[in-house]
Amino acid sequence: MAVLLETTLGDLVIDLFTEERPKTCLNFIKLCKIKYYNYCLIHNVQRDFIVQTGDPTGSGRGGESVYSKLYGDQARYFDSEKAPRIKHKKKGTVSMVNNGNDQHGSQFLITTGENLDYLDGVHTVFGEVTEGMDVLAKINETFVDKEFVPFQDIRINHTVILDDPFDDPPDLPVPDRSPEPTTEQLDSGRIGADEVIDDSEGKGVEELEERLKEKEAKTQAILLEMVGDLPDAEIKPPENVLFVCKLNPVTTDEDLEIIFSRFGSIKTCEIIRDWKTGDSLCYAFIEFEKQEDCEKAYFKMDNVLIDDRRIHVDFSQSVAKIKWKGKGGKYTKDDFKAYEKDVESRSKLALKDQLKPKQEYPVSKHWNLIFHFEHTRVGLFEFNSEDCFIFYLFCPILLNCFFI
Repeated sequence: MAVLLETTLGDLVIDLFTEERPKTCLNFIKLCKIKYYNYCLIHNVQRDFIVQTGDPTGSGRGGESVYSKLYGDQARYFDSEKAPRIKHKKKGTVSMVNNGNDQHGSQFLITTGENLDYLDGVHTVFGEVTEGMDVLAKINETFVDKEFVPFQDIRINHTVILDDPFDDPPDLPVPDRSPEPTTEQLDSGRIGADEVIDDSEGKGVEELEERLKEKEAKTQAILLEMVGDLPDAEIKPPENVLFVCKLNPVTTDEDLEIIFSRFGSIKTCEIIRDWKTGDSLCYAFIEFEKQEDCEKAYFKMDNVLIDDRRIHVDFSQSVAKIKWKGKGGKYTKDDFKAYEKDVESRSKLALKDQLKPKQEYPVSKHWNLIFHFEHTRVGLFEFNSEDCFIFYLFCPILLNCFFI
């Protein structure tokens, strides 16, 4: 007993548990037979959890059982079958969705994760996917919005009953052929199932290269955020800091600050130097109090001659000056710098201790060290000067161990 679902991404074959869930399977098969599921949207995709469909409205709040077609609106839902208990153990398990009152209509879900025991006893398992697990994986990986609705439509186009063990109820409205979809059914407000998404269409080579560079830069920023080198992938460099390069090695911080202070108040002016030698690396960062002053300096100071060198000025692209709590949110960069400095000083002290010549002590023998306890001789020991001190510390223990 099986049903074939033809979706826009491929075919799924569902084997039904007709003996364990006769009422639920009858409902599902007959809904397929009257083409109730044709053009239904897969309206809920939660990755590695579930895929939900079976609502003709596509909202997740609609749908009705086949019994409503036979007995009217009072039979819109039917009671769930709880025995025997079948668990959501593996991927591809098919269940009828509970409407909140232990009743079912037409909506069903397919699991895309394993051991989903919290679904047990809530939604009624009535089958499993036996063919088309690759199609289910494609549906599982589709892009969705914050409400888990796919951006591009995924639909059930057609249903085919491969084996039906149940007789058709009287007055079941079975159509002669599959009905054509209506405009309302196909108009979901999303990207159509048959639409081809091509970002490069109508764009020039330069624009495509620019977009590729932007994507690469964003990917790198995300990686830096993941390893803790950036507080946020979307962070932007400060707009009041200038980057100055091509400096003369003889130019000092004070000289540069005096020259640039004519444009406005400066918070910091730092020429970057080699951490070992202290020599200038010929570039600097200048932070202004106001963004307007920074912009003035940018337009006026580029290609200016300072100490016989024509400097280049640009806006800083560095975020090193931004104070933030690193990965985990416990320490700032200043904390890490202090820690590194402390480790460095400790290693220097340890190196000094290793280089220090060891002091040699003259070995003098001390004989006839005799202890008496309640007029009882404890023993005769031989010690050097260092051992005597150790023996003195542990004397109470040794006295208990060396009674004769």
